[in-house]
Amino acid sequence: MIRIRRPSSIPLPELSLIGITIIWGASFLVVHIAVELTGALFLVGLRFLIAGVLAAAFCWRQLAGLTRFEMFAGLAIGASIFGGYGLQAYGLQTIESSKSAFLSALYVPLVPLFQWAVFRKPPGLFSWIGISLAFIGLLLISGGGAEGLTMSRGEIATLAATVSIAAEIMLIGYFAPQVNTNRVTVVQLLAVALFAFASMPVVGAPLPALSWVWIVAVIGLGAASTLIQLVMNWAQRTVSPTRATIIYAGEPVWAGIIGRIAGERLGPMALLGGAVIVIGVLVSELRPARKAPAQVEGRAPGQA
Repeated sequence: MIRIRRPSSIPLPELSLIGITIIWGASFLVVHIAVELTGALFLVGLRFLIAGVLAAAFCWRQLAGLTRFEMFAGLAIGASIFGGYGLQAYGLQTIESSKSAFLSALYVPLVPLFQWAVFRKPPGLFSWIGISLAFIGLLLISGGGAEGLTMSRGEIATLAATVSIAAEIMLIGYFAPQVNTNRVTVVQLLAVALFAFASMPVVGAPLPALSWVWIVAVIGLGAASTLIQLVMNWAQRTVSPTRATIIYAGEPVWAGIIGRIAGERLGPMALLGGAVIVIGVLVSELRPARKAPAQVEGRAPGQA
């Protein structure tokens, strides 16, 4: 027999990850507007700088205890976050968004495979089914971007971004139980900002013209990033990378819902993909029912 957990029985860390995934999805509409005015690297740099300052203000009393190990953890996670954002943005300069979405979706099966290879923790049956459904759903949403893959520079960069995204989830899962997650969050957010701003002169990215539109947008995105990263680091102390990945796969579903409210229209394949992802998340909640230990008639449990 199998059973599915009721919403009231889902642990708070998992519910928190679902909550930030909704925020994550909603932020894409804001990013779409802001990036046209600022450029990708400047947007990422300022967004994470604001997020880092907000996180530092939130937990400034704890920063005095920052250790070298926590500094290393924050820099490693920050590098993986920047790799995901930066390489994906570079790839989008030469490949279509549908192809980028298809390639980026590969992080979903990569995380459980990395977890199995690195930590020797193979996912359970229902986790594998949930992962498969989430991956299929993401491919449907991407609109068949697998066609015409030539392994161009843009495609290779996007594949590398996918590995960075998977690495971020794995690194958070590895470091979170060993560190003060608030301190590490501050370091990783500021590290992303540093990497982004340092890359601007290298690639010749210009500073944007001043506009209240992108200023307000970036402040909102910075606040959202602060909450997202704090919750991710806290929740993944107990939620496995594989389980977290299945939850994160719902991000385009929420992005689509918010976009539809804002007037965008989703095609039938995207709607089907969203439904498949939701089913994948629900399936991953299934657990084999535990059988009660057999009892010998007339004897209390545990008696020989």
